[in-house]
Amino acid sequence: MDHEVYNGMAATELIGAAWQKSRHSNSQGSCVEFARLPGGEVAVRNSRFPDGPALVYTRAEIEAMLLGIKDGEFDHLIAG
Repeated sequence: MDHEVYNGMAATELIGAAWQKSRHSNSQGSCVEFARLPGGEVAVRNSRFPDGPALVYTRAEIEAMLLGIKDGEFDHLIAG
């Protein structure tokens, strides 16, 4: 990737990004997708808007989020 990667850029501008979604995603494809970028950052997009903006996080930011998810820190967001 020869161009600058930044928060909010169109997900389609992330050339070569291999987007991945959870196997737990619903059948309509509504999910959050992740792509590891060549510089080590991780991009996140909404699968309902694949051409929309991508949020770009550092490896440390994604690691902190995943550890929090694994520990159940965000379970209250989906408790009903």
